[in-house]
Amino acid sequence: SALELVPFGIKPLLRRAAAFEALERYSLAYVDYKTALQVDCSVQAAHDGVNRMTKALLEKDGVNWRQKLPPIPTVPVSAQTRWSIPSAQASGANTPPAAAPQGERDQTAAGMERARMLKEEGNELVKKGNHRKAVEKYSESLKLNKECATYTNRALCYLTLKQYKEAAQDCTEALKLDPKNVKALYRRAQALKELKDYKSSIADIKSLLKTEPKNTAALRLLQELNRA
Repeated sequence: SALELVPFGIKPLLRRAAAFEALERYSLAYVDYKTALQVDCSVQAAHDGVNRMTKALLEKDGVNWRQKLPPIPTVPVSAQTRWSIPSAQASGANTPPAAAPQGERDQTAAGMERARMLKEEGNELVKKGNHRKAVEKYSESLKLNKECATYTNRALCYLTLKQYKEAAQDCTEALKLDPKNVKALYRRAQALKELKDYKSSIADIKSLLKTEPKNTAALRLLQELNRA
């Protein structure tokens, strides 16, 4: 209803996207996040949302997930201008700090997009079983954008390559960004188990089970740890 009154409003787009995400309607959430970025490419919440939805859709629909997306509306220039350029009225009034120059914002957006593409390349390499090359792609991506999912993906590669210290470190970095991240907790627990730090591993699994008490993989790992 808000978008009918104010087409391409940032807040309604982001909030509807979050609602779609909660309902697991990831393709609709993706479209709203991408539309919000057309209005203002500097909105971090929209970038994060696109990254999350890309991962979810890739897992759900495979490499051809983009073909199943509903059309993404083209935001008219007038709407972009309305939201991205601060009002020039009342120059003597107390105005908020100006947004970053367009060039900087474009550069940031380009870096985020490059990071996303590198992460997707890493994901494809993982599917092919080339974990060493995937680590390189994830590492390049993380230089451009420190994202939780990229850390947990690289941690999975490190686990496969038996580089358990590196796997645990990546999960710790991911947990700094998202303290309740289930994958980070589970993979760090796996790494710590291999490093024979059973106490810390059990602590991670118990933290995970507070969020997902019926997580079968975590419950199985906890049984193994209790026997260790």
